[in-house]
Amino acid sequence: MANNKIVVALGRNAFGATFPEQQKNIKIAASSIADLVEAKYEIVITHSNGPQIGMIQTAMTEFSRLDPNYTVAPMSVCGAMSQGYIGYDLQNSVRSELLNRGIFKPVSTIITQVRVDPFDPAFHNPSKIIGRYMTKEEADMEEKKGNYVVYEEGKGYRRIIASPQPIDIYEIDAIKALVDAGQIVIAAGGGGIPVLDQRTGLKGASAIIEKDYTAAKLADMLDASTLLILTAGDNIILNKGTENEQILGSLSVAEAEKLIDENKLDALTTLPKIKAALNFVAAGSDRRAVITELTKAKEGVAGKIGTVIS
Repeated sequence: MANNKIVVALGRNAFGATFPEQQKNIKIAASSIADLVEAKYEIVITHSNGPQIGMIQTAMTEFSRLDPNYTVAPMSVCGAMSQGYIGYDLQNSVRSELLNRGIFKPVSTIITQVRVDPFDPAFHNPSKIIGRYMTKEEADMEEKKGNYVVYEEGKGYRRIIASPQPIDIYEIDAIKALVDAGQIVIAAGGGGIPVLDQRTGLKGASAIIEKDYTAAKLADMLDASTLLILTAGDNIILNKGTENEQILGSLSVAEAEKLIDENKLDALTTLPKIKAALNFVAAGSDRRAVITELTKAKEGVAGKIGTVIS
């Protein structure tokens, strides 16, 4: 029996930065996902939470300033909240789109925890900027708490937190059970809630996991045939807008590794996508990763468009 399992990773362009933008854009994502369901693929969805977790963290911080009886919400809690409300919008939109096409298929959101290593070097070299701009006094207070801050010229200070690698997904058995039962599952949103394993307990880490790496881990643990990363462009483009512009089509594992080794990829945008794709493809057999535009999921899976690593 053919492996028709696809992990679909939705980028931030699938949501926007505000509630109205999210509800509008998520319908586009739902249409693309429904196209794949109609084509008889088993779908697991994961997604970005970049603007959303920042909004939640900022709101909760401001709330604690207005009422000293309340404390600032930890990043792990902010991540859980973002998974919940994005999942709520997404599962309802996908369900509605499918019903409009005469398809009944349950859609479930799993609040997902992802194990990270407390000794991951990322904790000593934070890279994810989060939250509102602060004054010098506020930034000094953050540093006294043991947090990292970064200064942006002319704007002020912001918190910067670690982005460790995902090691394990705690809810993977529940995700597998739902997929095997014929459901569409939304899981590991925003890279998952980063947690540290402490004997029988799990402790939230002050971090944000790169969502593309968690998408690759999720696809690997589900033994999916395809990792589909939906983003803002049809293909990944090197040196965009220059005379040396290069559109990336089909790549072998060796060619993808060469791009990484030669530092030809943007560290914040294209590098995580290519690395994640490579991690997934190299970890198994008969696998491929496709990176393409949000509305062209079906064409990407059919091999008609996108950057493909296999």
